[in-house]
Amino acid sequence: MNNQPARTFILRFTVAWLVLYSLMLPISLARAQSNAGAPSAVVLNAEGAVTPVMVGYIERGLKIAGDRGADVVILQLNTPGGQIDQMSLIVSLLRASEIPVVVYVTPRGAMAASAGTIITLAGHAAAMAPETMIGAASPVGGQGEDLETTIATKEKEAMKATVRTLTSGRRPESATRLAESAIDEANAASAEEALEAGLIDWIAPDLETLLNTIDGTTVIVLDQPVVLHTAGASVYSVPVTIIEQILGFLINPNVVFLLLTIGVQSLLIELSSPGGWVAGFIGLVCLLLAVYGLGVLPVNWFGLVFLLMAFVLFIVDIKAPTHGALTAAGIGSFIAGALILFNSVRIPGLPRISIPLVVGTGVFMALSFSIIISIAVKALHAPVKTGKESLIGMRGSVRSVMNPRGTVQVAGELWSAELLDPTQAPLPPFTAVEVVEIDGIRLKVRRAG
Repeated sequence: MNNQPARTFILRFTVAWLVLYSLMLPISLARAQSNAGAPSAVVLNAEGAVTPVMVGYIERGLKIAGDRGADVVILQLNTPGGQIDQMSLIVSLLRASEIPVVVYVTPRGAMAASAGTIITLAGHAAAMAPETMIGAASPVGGQGEDLETTIATKEKEAMKATVRTLTSGRRPESATRLAESAIDEANAASAEEALEAGLIDWIAPDLETLLNTIDGTTVIVLDQPVVLHTAGASVYSVPVTIIEQILGFLINPNVVFLLLTIGVQSLLIELSSPGGWVAGFIGLVCLLLAVYGLGVLPVNWFGLVFLLMAFVLFIVDIKAPTHGALTAAGIGSFIAGALILFNSVRIPGLPRISIPLVVGTGVFMALSFSIIISIAVKALHAPVKTGKESLIGMRGSVRSVMNPRGTVQVAGELWSAELLDPTQAPLPPFTAVEVVEIDGIRLKVRRAG
């Protein structure tokens, strides 16, 4: 057999492929070199209260920027403030970054209030969009009240020391004074006022304008000068992961309250009707999620005393001679406990717990708790029926003609049986009967009504 045509075709195809590859290779290399030389920017979007979720997001975003070899990180910030300890972690992350970080307060109407002021100063450079504000950084208590003199002095002096550290050698004295007045007197400044004082470096209406504006600027990163090359940079925005969204959702006091309530309720259902697993599993998951939220939120643990007291009052009211009074007291204790637990301490930017939600949940909790405990108590005091005695009252059907004796099937078993009233004889097969008594191993039955 002659394979010459096939060999010729294969040879020609191989040569053509090699020629095409050799022509495309320089183009591919040129594109790779072009992409490698083009500047790139990684954008982080930090919005909402300063919490551990924001800290984790920024830390992940900085790592992504390092892996991508980004030229600059733009931290778009819009926050009313938050926990000082979490703010300190973000400041440490920004100052330790090997990639220049520009903090950009945006969009219009956004703010870098309270802890956000210090975060803005922690960037290697800072910008604000028009119609934004910065400042109002005076520390306050959990309910927004003024702190006691000693505590307030300590908090303010610590924050002012951080401000001086971040502005020393980098910003004019006017910027330091403005930042310190934001801490001492809760002063706030517009974007124009912050720029005039030297607290920020630019005002830019959008991200593209900002990247073009900062191009060629020299910033100090880890004590070394770095020139920013950002004009025409490719932009990669780091998305918030599903886990981060869930964790952010779980630090809402209303959500934590509902999880805590559902968890306890589900466990009570499981304990009142043991043998299943669905209610217990749901209760355990809800309580674990609630524990995470309680660990993040600055709660007043004294509120748990009132919540536990409410559950005790609900249980005691089941056995009390006058029902209702203790349940009403339990509802009051439940509502007070929830409000003390969550609303006595606050994080700026996070909602307060809804009073109608707490009241409605308290009433529902009391009613359902009473029903569950009542069923459990009745079950505990019900007479125990085992063996043949459990057959009394059950129904079955005749299997052989009863005249007046015969056989019946009850509970899936055949039994010798006798009619309690012989005048009902004879009973044909499949007649429905009811067990009345048990005489030894014989059942006494009657026709079922």
